[in-house]
Amino acid sequence: MTDVAHLEIQKRILPLSLLLLDVDGVLTDGSIVYADSGEELKFFNVRDGLGLRMLMDAGIAVGIVTGRSSGALLKRCENLGIDLVFHGVKDKRAVLETLLRDKGLKPEAVAFAGDDLPDIQIMKAVGFPVAVANADSLVKAAALYVTPSAGGHGAVRDICELILKTKGLWPQTVERFL
Repeated sequence: MTDVAHLEIQKRILPLSLLLLDVDGVLTDGSIVYADSGEELKFFNVRDGLGLRMLMDAGIAVGIVTGRSSGALLKRCENLGIDLVFHGVKDKRAVLETLLRDKGLKPEAVAFAGDDLPDIQIMKAVGFPVAVANADSLVKAAALYVTPSAGGHGAVRDICELILKTKGLWPQTVERFL
């Protein structure tokens, strides 16, 4: 990464107060698994979960904006304490506009991480657009930052650590673990 790109990323991260995430392909590897009963199963990465908890404990809000609905997702969000959950969404950018209005936020205060084409419009409207390593090439082109890890395999943890470190919150965040 060039020094200019690094400075731009720093500039975009400092005002962040909200991280929004897509689910399938970001919090999961994008696989959709059905049990014999027809129940949809999702596999979440525990390191991503800890990253999200650390981010929220540091005062950065986390929300979900996804096109699919899933009981597994709702359970994971409940487990992590994420209460900004928008699922079954057709227009992710419209959700962002509602959040900005309701929370009194500016687009510069929001990051969004995505992996596929339905994520591009919301990515264009936030201050810090992120793509996971295995995202579609058009999504990567819309991103300011591409994670080193793939979706469902630590990409969200990468984002959380980058935000915490850039904002100078990392030392006090990890202090309780040392």
